[in-house]
Amino acid sequence: MARSRRTYLDHNATSPLRPEVAEVVARALQLLGNPSSVHAEGRAARSEIESAREKVARLVGARAKNVIFTSGGTEASNLALSPSFRRLGQQGAARLLMGATEHPCVLNGHRFPSEAAEAIPVDANGVIDLAWLKGRLEQMGEGRALVSVQLANNETGVLQPVGEAAALVHARGGLIHTDAVQAAGKVPVDITMLGVDALTLSAHKLGGPKGIGALVLASDQFEIADRLIRGGGQEKGNRAGTENVAAIAGFGAAAEIALATLSEEAARLRALRDEAEAQLRCIAPEAIVIAASAERLPNTFAFAIPALKAETALIAFDLEGIALSSGSACSSGKVKRSHVLDAMGIEPALAEGVLRVSLGWTTTKEDVVRFAEACEKVVSTLYKRKASAA
Repeated sequence: MARSRRTYLDHNATSPLRPEVAEVVARALQLLGNPSSVHAEGRAARSEIESAREKVARLVGARAKNVIFTSGGTEASNLALSPSFRRLGQQGAARLLMGATEHPCVLNGHRFPSEAAEAIPVDANGVIDLAWLKGRLEQMGEGRALVSVQLANNETGVLQPVGEAAALVHARGGLIHTDAVQAAGKVPVDITMLGVDALTLSAHKLGGPKGIGALVLASDQFEIADRLIRGGGQEKGNRAGTENVAAIAGFGAAAEIALATLSEEAARLRALRDEAEAQLRCIAPEAIVIAASAERLPNTFAFAIPALKAETALIAFDLEGIALSSGSACSSGKVKRSHVLDAMGIEPALAEGVLRVSLGWTTTKEDVVRFAEACEKVVSTLYKRKASAA
């Protein structure tokens, strides 16, 4: 029996590997040499890495020498969020301030003592309170803070005023990092224009391979004295261990494609996202789109239908051939209420029913039609049944 077609609408969790990228990875897997070796085979592997480094750097307006390859976005953020991250010749930060809706790799993965870490409150749309940040920085004095603000939220798609935050932080002599994992390839990301000192990337959100990411520094005037992985000189001593040449090559290919198609793809996905939202509102007028009035990624929307639980709805959509999410993939299998929604002050009963739709390079108009058809079935079988029982 032929398997029915699936509709994948969970690109913020991971975007399917692009065929062009898969070809690059397959070719790089055949490279013989260790990239640290000086012979021809080693130089060929090294060349592949450095070519990819250039492509990743171009994606975010950085210089290639300031790209540090890691195993993914989580490791990259863990590496940066350390008291030892500093400008050359200066002391590191004594305190970490981070958005209350940050990814767990920031909230739980930083290397500051718990008493030295503090959350920046957000408003009802999940946007950080810049006035609070300004006041807190003024209380702390100059050169005392490292701030981390996510460029785009993985659950709601909400974009943060990172540039404004960076100006506040630098005015007080601090440093700022942004988790740009979800934003890169969906909206323009330029490390200089943003004014941040470091940003985090992950290849598999771009249609690249899983297990490869990068920490990008604004210049070579920064250092992280306390490295996570020690024992070798790779990545200029920032990350020991033989590099994953094939994954890095795939990262470079995915970054190149993402940059070349950015404007066209963003417009296409925004139109599909808006159509999906419109269909949802037509089918279920009572549905609530989270942070609908905020500036969001063009590919993402989160919604809830009152009294409909996320766990039940996810199963129902899956049975209809639709892959959605109830939040971050890092919490998959748990289907627990999101810390992001809690920080936004969303009523717990509603938060427990929030689902996320995230589109990507494989998404078509037909997928939106199939999502709408599945919505109609799920609403009629689950929500309306609950309403009649009440």
